[in-house]
Amino acid sequence: MTGLLYVVSGPSGAGKSTLIKNALNSLNGFSFSVSYTTRAKREGEIDGKDYFFVSLETFMKMRENNEFLEWAKVHGNYYATSKSFVERSLQECKGVVLDVDVQGALNIKSRYPKATYIFILPPSPKDLEERLKKRGTETEDSIETRLKDAESEISQIDIFDYILVNYEILEATKQLMSVLVTQQLKKENFKERDFNFSFFKKGVMF
Repeated sequence: MTGLLYVVSGPSGAGKSTLIKNALNSLNGFSFSVSYTTRAKREGEIDGKDYFFVSLETFMKMRENNEFLEWAKVHGNYYATSKSFVERSLQECKGVVLDVDVQGALNIKSRYPKATYIFILPPSPKDLEERLKKRGTETEDSIETRLKDAESEISQIDIFDYILVNYEILEATKQLMSVLVTQQLKKENFKERDFNFSFFKKGVMF
């Protein structure tokens, strides 16, 4: 048996990274796949925890060596998911959570069609714009670009299994946790190794 793969996506500024971090802090048995990126580190970000920040040269060498499950160029920077980490974690029967853009989600879906795909939406375009401004790291031009990209990303919403609207962080975190746990409890995903069926097989009842 293998673990379950969860692909979380949504427009930049929708809050997906915060929701994932909050959810995984409260759940056991899940691993977060830290992405590689060529973009500059933002204030407060930690290398190896938020992202693996690498040079363009290093990124391209890793890509040539087939080290990525998927990669994409987003807003002028490259992002990628480690293939070895995902495959190893799935073999260890863990729930593996990815935080990727929609382009990355599409690439992964072609390889893992049975994974669980979750889309995080902002309450409105205005809310998304305000959240991007609050970052303090975006120019007016980059905000405009991200808002236009958000329209394109939302147009791909039909490929996702679950749609969560991030009205409020705490409630949206609970919803994400519910999706993660619900998938684990589905009959087809239930791991026999986590439960001693021998009682029933021998006719012993509780």
